[in-house]
This record gives sequence, structure tokens and C-alpha cells, in this order.
Amino acid sequence: MVDVGAKAVTRRTAHAQTIVHLPEPLARLLEGDEIVGKKGPIFQTASLAGIMAAKRTSELIPLCHPLPMEDCAVDLKPREPAADGSVEIEIDCRVAVTAKTGAEMEALTGASIAALTLYDMGKAVSKDIVIRETKLIAKSGGKSDFQAEA
Repeated sequence: MVDVGAKAVTRRTAHAQTIVHLPEPLARLLEGDEIVGKKGPIFQTASLAGIMAAKRTSELIPLCHPLPMEDCAVDLKPREPAADGSVEIEIDCRVAVTAKTGAEMEALTGASIAALTLYDMGKAVSKDIVIRETKLIAKSGGKSDFQAEA
């Protein structure tokens, strides 16, 4: 692990995003901001899975420091449907801590696991679900702040 003993404790935030492409058969089940599948409400379950994963990041990624998370939110939002009936889902994970190291990995882990949960719960309808990208959108409070270009 990296020695963070000399670093100052500061409020640190991170925002990560994953984009998931849902094919038309699954997108057709979208009602408002939720899809209810055989296993239950998919977006709600994916959100909870993302929060649980963010809290356990140090157990999943070697050499990550365990962080006392103060806030974590995972939101799933459908974009406008495409001409072919498919739809992309934006998964945003926002994490906040007061610590000596940042929360980027927690936010990235939360967004990633939410996407995998969406895939797991939707695969009974279609296996053509594509997890397109996972990226850091912003981070603040450490040695250097970051904001992704639009």
C-alpha cells in the first residue's frame, strides 16, 4: 500500500459513470425510471449492489485503503431511446469521505458493479446488453482535483 500517513485528512468526493446499452427487447420493459424483471426491480437492485460494492472496494482491489465512506449514491437514468428501440442507461456513482486518500476507486467500483447487476438481472430477456464504458467524471479534495472534459 502507499503510505498516506503524512497526508492531510480532507473532505474528498468522486463521481464515476458507466454507460450500459440495453437492446430493444429489454428497453421495451422500461416504465418510467425502472424495469421490473423476473428477479424484481432491476434499477433499485443495481443501485443497492453498487453501494454495497463501493463500501467493499478495499476487499476487492488489492492495495486499496479501506475508507470510512460518509455518503454514496448510485443513480440509474435512461437516455432517450434510439431509432432501433434500444436505450442507454447512465449509471452514476457519487462517493464522499473525509480521509487521507481519495474515493475514485470506490466510485468506479460502485458504477461497475451496478452495471454488472443490471446485466445479470436483464440477461433473461436479452444477452445483447453491452457495458460500454466506465470512467471517472470528477474528483475533489485531494492533491489535485479532476473534471472530465465534456
